Amino acid sequence: MVNIEHFNIEYVVVIMAAIILYLLYYVYTKDADYTKNIRSVASVVEELNRELFYMKKNISETQGSIKENSQRMNDEEIYQEIERSVYDMVQPLSAGFKQLQENINAIDVEIGSRITQLESGVKQISIPSSIHGNDDEKIISLFKQGVSVETISKELHISKPEVEFVLKINKIK
Repeated sequence: MVNIEHFNIEYVVVIMAAIILYLLYYVYTKDADYTKNIRSVASVVEELNRELFYMKKNISETQGSIKENSQRMNDEEIYQEIERSVYDMVQPLSAGFKQLQENINAIDVEIGSRITQLESGVKQISIPSSIHGNDDEKIISLFKQGVSVETISKELHISKPEVEFVLKINKIK
């Protein structure tokens, strides 16, 4: 006849294994999400690099036209033209960076909430109530008196694996 406590330990082990499998699945799916996000960030960076290239090209062209038109424009007009050109080129970059920051903040909040959920779930797992300090002392005392593991198990109404576990933890057997 098998003790109920033995089933409780097996039940806890199965639950812990399920939690570990869930955590592995969670990490795998998060890794896939992060990979997808990294790819989207990489494409945004490529687009930004492309826009920077075109901005440099436009600046070079603008500088060339300024040199050509410098006889017709004074320094203040040249400065205002450059300022307008730069503003027009930087505006899309600024919007892209703001969107990227919002996405990163949203991911950070989601990760924080999931970590909190996992921590609270792990805290709810407890050690079986059949293993107490008093039982440990009784098991050790009886074993030192020469009582067999089977007899200790029957006398204290706990399973043999629990008795052996306590003895192993205390480095007696």
